[in-house]
Amino acid sequence: MIDFYTAATPNGYKVAIMLEETGLPYVPHFIDFAKAEQKAPDYLAINPNGRIPAIVDREGGYFPVFESGAILLYLAEKTGLFLSTDTQERSTTIQWVMWQMGGLGPMMGQLNVFRNYFPEQIPAAIERYDRECRRLFGVLEARLEEASWLGGYDYSIADMASWPWVRSHDWSGLSLDAFPKVANWVARIAERPAVQRALLVPPRPETTQEGRVQIVEAARTMLA
Repeated sequence: MIDFYTAATPNGYKVAIMLEETGLPYVPHFIDFAKAEQKAPDYLAINPNGRIPAIVDREGGYFPVFESGAILLYLAEKTGLFLSTDTQERSTTIQWVMWQMGGLGPMMGQLNVFRNYFPEQIPAAIERYDRECRRLFGVLEARLEEASWLGGYDYSIADMASWPWVRSHDWSGLSLDAFPKVANWVARIAERPAVQRALLVPPRPETTQEGRVQIVEAARTMLA
């Protein structure tokens, strides 16, 4: 059994997708940012960085794993799924996971902060991160022009890592109109039953105006 600590964020959803795709048994624990539950001592014992997601694998003992990319790799190696054993295919997949961890996620995260959460609008910061996110979408478009999946050989943890971020492009104020391959990739992954189940762990609250207000308030609490 795996304990899964998460919230309604792209990083949380990428691990939920992997858990649902692999069929591993897990128990979700939802972290309330507004109550700073990610900073509670019990949670910091699992993830000393005080962020989500994190898991605790209780099979054969007690083994915590934090950082979403590391969790994807751990679960892929544990199950033998969604990560090729071929050396070059495996490396390609991991490269695209790291691309998301080092580029797409942080840049979209910063754009979200300055566009949606920061108490004052700073146009230069918004423009800087908007431009960089559109550049990264262009990198993704170019990759999907040469391969159907980011890892090249099949749907993998590389796709799971990036998809929840790109899926949230509207929230970031971005458009996929100039990136048809990306839009098609987003739609194809959205059709997967495991992905649809994962989006309910937990459901995204910003589908309502009240939910959007709650997200902004929780994010501003974290920024304080």
